[in-house]
Amino acid sequence: MNLIGHILVSMPNMADERFYKSVIYLCAHSKEGSMGIIINKNIEHDNYPSLLEQLGIDKPLNNKKIFVRYGGPVETGRGLVLHTDDVIQEGSLHIDKGIVLTSTAEIFNDIAKGEGPRISILAIGYAGWEAGQLEYEIKQNSWMTSPVEANFIFEGKI
Repeated sequence: MNLIGHILVSMPNMADERFYKSVIYLCAHSKEGSMGIIINKNIEHDNYPSLLEQLGIDKPLNNKKIFVRYGGPVETGRGLVLHTDDVIQEGSLHIDKGIVLTSTAEIFNDIAKGEGPRISILAIGYAGWEAGQLEYEIKQNSWMTSPVEANFIFEGKI
C-alpha cells in the first residue's frame, strides 16, 4: 500500500513520546523507507526569531500565510516547506494534488519577498522511518492512516 499523501494519526498507545498526539503528512513512502512532516505541532515565531530572520521571513508576506511547525526529530536544523502548488520550483517534490514539498534556498527567498506559495508550512525537521519500520508500527496499531486533500492540510484547524 502506498501511503504518500496520507496522514498518520498517532494512536493512544504510541510509545515514542516524540510522536505522541501527532498528525503527520506522509511525503514519501517506498520499500526504502518513509518521510513525513508533523503538521499539528506549532512553533511560535517568538521561539525561532533568529531562524526566521536568517531566512528573511521576519517581514510582512503580502497576505501569504506561513505556519511554523515542529516537523519532526530528524535534521532539526533543516527547514522544509510544505506548500500549495501555485508555486513549483526546480527541486520541488509534487506529493499530491495541490501539495508540494520544497527545501531550496529559492523558496525561502520567494516567501521572504512575498512571492511564495499562497499557503506554506515551514517545518523545522521531519519524521523518518527506515525500510519496513512504518509498516511495522502500523501493524502494531501505533498509527491510524487516512488519505487527505490539500484543503485539510492547509485550511484545516489541526
